Amino acid sequence: MNILVDMNLSPRWVDLLTNAGMKAAHWSTLGPANAPDAVIMAFARANDYIVLTHDLDFSAILAATHGDKPSVVQIRADDISPGAIGKPVIDALSQMAGELYRGALLTVDPRRTRLRVLPLRNPDRFPP
Repeated sequence: MNILVDMNLSPRWVDLLTNAGMKAAHWSTLGPANAPDAVIMAFARANDYIVLTHDLDFSAILAATHGDKPSVVQIRADDISPGAIGKPVIDALSQMAGELYRGALLTVDPRRTRLRVLPLRNPDRFPP
């Protein structure tokens, strides 16, 4: 599993993910710090990365474009440090690996984990 850690998360996430057996890179080592989210998404898609972020803009991009890749993992917590929420994130990544490989939006917060398969569709506007 290849994880691209967004700029809004500490580079310490790379060590945590690597120690859990995943390949991880912080965006600061791959591209410009001020790159728009769309550029990061395009890079992740082209290079088979899953984006790990604290930013809701990535899910908005998926919803607006009905994109099926890259998968996005959103951390929704007050304390987004690896020491505070790292274990639930690692557990969720491991448990949902199949869905993430196929394309999903995974939201992890201290109380629960939610998964939506991509592409995101509004059930009222886009019935199955």
